[in-house]
Amino acid sequence: MEHFREVSDEANDWGGPAQMSAWEALMWRAETDRRTRSTGMLLETLDSEPDWHRFREAVARTAQRIPRLRDRVVEPSIPVVQPVWSPYAAFDVADHVRRVPISAPGTHRQLLEQCEVEWDRVMDRSKPPWEVILFTGLEDGKAAMGFRCHHSLSDGMGLIQLLRLAHVSGGRTAPAAQHPRRGFTTGGLMVDAARSALNPANALKLTRTGVGTAVHTAANPIESIGSASRYVRSLTRMLQNPEGDVSAVLSTRSSGHRLSTLDIPLHELKAASAAVGGSVNDAFVAAILGGVRRYHELVGEVASERVVVAMPVSLRRENDPLGGNRFAGIRFAAPGAEHDPAVRIHTVREHVLRAREEPAIGFLDQLSPALTRLPTPLIIELSANLTASSDVQISNIRGLTESVSLAGAQVTRTYPLGPRPGVAMMVAMITYGDVCCLGINVDPQCFPDADTFEKALTEGFDEVLALTAEDSR
Repeated sequence: MEHFREVSDEANDWGGPAQMSAWEALMWRAETDRRTRSTGMLLETLDSEPDWHRFREAVARTAQRIPRLRDRVVEPSIPVVQPVWSPYAAFDVADHVRRVPISAPGTHRQLLEQCEVEWDRVMDRSKPPWEVILFTGLEDGKAAMGFRCHHSLSDGMGLIQLLRLAHVSGGRTAPAAQHPRRGFTTGGLMVDAARSALNPANALKLTRTGVGTAVHTAANPIESIGSASRYVRSLTRMLQNPEGDVSAVLSTRSSGHRLSTLDIPLHELKAASAAVGGSVNDAFVAAILGGVRRYHELVGEVASERVVVAMPVSLRRENDPLGGNRFAGIRFAAPGAEHDPAVRIHTVREHVLRAREEPAIGFLDQLSPALTRLPTPLIIELSANLTASSDVQISNIRGLTESVSLAGAQVTRTYPLGPRPGVAMMVAMITYGDVCCLGINVDPQCFPDADTFEKALTEGFDEVLALTAEDSR
């Protein structure tokens, strides 16, 4: 029972504090515009179709065990404080679970096309921002589960933590810990903000912090000036747009999307990256770059010498709450026309390691509170311009190492279908056992030839995986 107590505590705390971070608040407010929408889907394929009643009960148990899944977002009438997660008294799991049949023959392509349809559905912002869809009628009696949620609820690593809790011990669950939780209202948030502003203790705390900083600066002037100078230089680098040269293929963007998936053996990607002194992530990014180059070649276009890549870097610490968002974004100009996969891997590694060491890597955490005071239309325009300045967004998440089941059906793959915020292509990867499951979301205006794109991406990975054979010679 000790294991169940630990799992119950983790489930109760998943999602973190009631108040959103400023970064989460920005994503929530920007959701109202299609260009900056950040709702994604986690797609699990199943070896059989689970019983509908048992499936709904499994979702209901998970929602009961994880309080954050029963919370909705409450926003202040004026953005002087961040939105909060508040218990939703009218929560009904039936509002969050649907069954969608796929017409015969029920191919994987048909499943992804239905996911594209679901992508355009806007969730009710007055209710908890998530839903579970059971896709039935797939070939050979198979099925799939789609979990849609807003990014403010969790980042990719937090979703893996959620999956682990949902699938724990083959579906056996510990009783949910019942802790009283405070509810919030729009008016109450404004009252709390006023009280906080007028609270002498808060003013004293700010004063003490300022005095402490001033004393430290006076005692260590050279150190303080040096730290500030390093941070400013780092911030300048982080704010600069990487110098890319956008090709004809990547230049014209639309709001459409086309989804696809790809499976790569994890042990092969590990071996290929190790053969040239890189990591799995380095090899993953290098393979994507190779795929973009190959697409240009196959359609007779000149590939960009420098492709601007955006990717998240996890800032999670061991003692951070489960769920929520703990990441920073980095951008760099990657080699877009390089044929040698080893060179691509080394270049990507240099960029990523350098970015991780930037003192200002978490600058958005400091900048976001000020941005949340801006009018929503301005937030949307700033966000849209920032995200559209990148060509490709790439994310790599370590997934579950063990096989899991859902309502009696075995999970065979887990695909992350991430949002595509203005970039030409979004590629996310989650490992499941020994398989790298890639979820790809492309702009069909940039990549109109779906078959050629999938061929090019496969060849990009073939280039990287071939490094193992070269190393053994």
